[in-house]
Amino acid sequence: MTAETTARFESVPQVRDGLKDVNYLADDGIAGVVFLADRLGKPILVEGPAGTGKTQLAKSVAEMLGARLIRLQCYEGLDESKALYEWNYKKQLLRIQSDNKAGAGEADTSWAEVSDDIFSDEFLLTRPLLEAISAPDPVVLLIDEVDRVEVETEALLLEILSDYQVSIPELGTITAKQIPLVFLTSNNTRELSEALKRRCLYLHVDYPTLEREREIVLAKVPGVTENLADQIARVVRSIRQMDLKKSPSVSETLDWARTLLLLNLDAIDAQVAKDTLHILLKYQSDIAKATKDLSVDDA
Repeated sequence: MTAETTARFESVPQVRDGLKDVNYLADDGIAGVVFLADRLGKPILVEGPAGTGKTQLAKSVAEMLGARLIRLQCYEGLDESKALYEWNYKKQLLRIQSDNKAGAGEADTSWAEVSDDIFSDEFLLTRPLLEAISAPDPVVLLIDEVDRVEVETEALLLEILSDYQVSIPELGTITAKQIPLVFLTSNNTRELSEALKRRCLYLHVDYPTLEREREIVLAKVPGVTENLADQIARVVRSIRQMDLKKSPSVSETLDWARTLLLLNLDAIDAQVAKDTLHILLKYQSDIAKATKDLSVDDA
């Protein structure tokens, strides 16, 4: 590997404290994986339920480092032209037409000369992967919801993340000037290949503990009291223990906290919880079940 590897972090506590400074509360497990990924030059595969802060981890690391975040949002049908690069065919055609008009009456220009002209950086449209590889400035690359792409596209990612270089037939090989910090997130909608997993450090991000979620609410929602944050965390934990189609995410917990503040509420009783369940839950069957089963007596 010819790309430059420069250590960004001195220690695991530095990572943890740096993330805390940008309001991402990481435990030593999360901070440790980020530290090792930096030192080993390896991507991090972050799996876990939707809404547990997987994407936010990459954003927060970029903010902490003052690095540019480059995001590739994965979806079914994503191909090389949208992930890596493509040629600006319209601009190439205009150049050819312009050259033909300018050279009217003269000897035909050879295809080699035309090819050298139109297959140059001027006509190259960089997509997130190539942009991250070729960036001269510090970069965090986020490949979000990688489990949504087909196996063929996963193989493309595998090639890029193995060598940190891109081969463009018309231009040659572009090698990364630096190894970016790479985060791949997955919601486990399909099993990823063993080859991809082998090349990554693995991190599972689950719903936070009660204490950590209380701290997240306090950090992210200005004006919330410690008592209200504690009640919010306890009620959300109770709801997540129910058999629901979709448990509340951390972002929905924060939305609920902001809602309670807007309603000028500083405590949660059973009626308040039931009246605002639609902020936490997005399926009517879940709301009906929680309305029936929820008790705030021990919140």
